[in-house]
Amino acid sequence: MEKLTRADLLSLEQYSIERKAFRERVMAHKADRKIHIGPNATLYFEDRLTMQYQIQEMLRIEKIFESAGINEELEAYNPLIPDGSNWKATFMVEFSDVEERKVQLGRLIGIERHTWVQVAGFDKVYAIANEDLERETEEKTSAVHFMRFELTPIMVASVKEGAAIQMGIEHPNYTDTATLSEASRASLAADLG
Repeated sequence: MEKLTRADLLSLEQYSIERKAFRERVMAHKADRKIHIGPNATLYFEDRLTMQYQIQEMLRIEKIFESAGINEELEAYNPLIPDGSNWKATFMVEFSDVEERKVQLGRLIGIERHTWVQVAGFDKVYAIANEDLERETEEKTSAVHFMRFELTPIMVASVKEGAAIQMGIEHPNYTDTATLSEASRASLAADLG
């Protein structure tokens, strides 16, 4: 999938005009790319459109209009765009109660290394997580992790042919699975070369 360049981005003024319609388009696109694995873990699969939205929002919020700042945002978010043989996702551990979240993040150290995807007929593919920086300590894990799932060429071909896909977590303190809908499978298949 092609990375974003400055030419792909709208000026702050143009984005303010188009933001509402663009946001609605992105939210509809994201719906099939949000996979709940049980009640407290969600994978948000990223692509070129979701990253364009993220960058546009950061530029807007931070009022960034100079070349250096725009380039920094591109450098930060382009690595989250899939490369054609993988899926990239933001993984979130979600507990609404702050105190419960603190306790659970202490119990879920390493959860990112126990998260997997599986194309029907193939072995599970475990996440390569947090390539940018470490997101856990000896006391707790982070509520947010960045993941990459590398698929073999034959897995990619199977996904494109409509193979079933499951995702799950096999952590001693959190185990669950999800089977992707047809719409989610189609959306994720579009990420693959």
